[in-house]
Amino acid sequence: MKTKKPKQQFGPKGWTPDQLDSLSGKTYLITGANSGAGFEATRVLLSKGAEVVMLNRNAKKSAAAIATLQQEFGKEAQVKFLHLDLASLDSVRETAARVLESIPRIDALICNAAIAQVAKQELTVDGFESQLGVNHFGHFLLTGLLFTRIEQSKGRIVVVGSNGYRMGLKRIQFEDLNFDQNYTAWNSYAQSKLAQMMFAYELQRRVQATGKEVIVQVCHPGASRTNLLNDTASPLNKLVWSLLSPIIAQSAEKGSWPEVLCATEQAVEPESYYGPTKRAQMVGPVDKCPLDPLALDREAASRLWNISEEKTSLSWTP
Repeated sequence: MKTKKPKQQFGPKGWTPDQLDSLSGKTYLITGANSGAGFEATRVLLSKGAEVVMLNRNAKKSAAAIATLQQEFGKEAQVKFLHLDLASLDSVRETAARVLESIPRIDALICNAAIAQVAKQELTVDGFESQLGVNHFGHFLLTGLLFTRIEQSKGRIVVVGSNGYRMGLKRIQFEDLNFDQNYTAWNSYAQSKLAQMMFAYELQRRVQATGKEVIVQVCHPGASRTNLLNDTASPLNKLVWSLLSPIIAQSAEKGSWPEVLCATEQAVEPESYYGPTKRAQMVGPVDKCPLDPLALDREAASRLWNISEEKTSLSWTP
């Protein structure tokens, strides 16, 4: 089935942060915010007066990122750091508890952190293939633990997907989630991003069915010059990306715009997928992108939800 090109919402120039009003009094949580698109999204939100809580693994890099932001916005900039390691379910639980103790409102949880193209199979401390564990299971648990606080704030959940979801095997490999047989960096990454997106659309449907005032949105950054592959990809993939990115990729700043749009824009629509719209959705104006029906497979999404509850020991009803 050919994916239909959606009607554009934001005109020929697409959505940009110039369309944002003041965000004073609002609080945003961003995973993986000390570099790349997460850091740039933090910059945009701070520039509009919001408070941002960075949920990062590396304390030293987070301190350096906050110092950079305070140089730009002043010492009074409302930005802070809480440690989060999405590769450890215990860490996710500890971080969620700290958030609930110290953050009274959540206007949006932006699930931005990711690892990609892990060269050889690695398992998390909980026994998950690393990309599925970090990108999906960690965010599934975090979202579930924070959902009530987000609902109390009439807030949003933003899942940062990837066009990689429609590559690789184009399905969740339920019979071998960890790729114990025939592991490849690309297939496992594609599965992890498809899982994230299936989860987000399933959550969106469940929220709508209960009439709760939580908005769930999915976006992608396109091809952006970030350090996503630095720690995990094979030397060959790193070399290829270093050669191609100056030619085919946009800045990390522009790569952050889709997640900021999904966290703030009133006109977002259900079962939509926001991101760059030109050159195979790698760059260009930010708007609605074509969405492959496989991301909306309800049977697979329901099965994935049940498995995710089992794997994370969290049963939750949006």
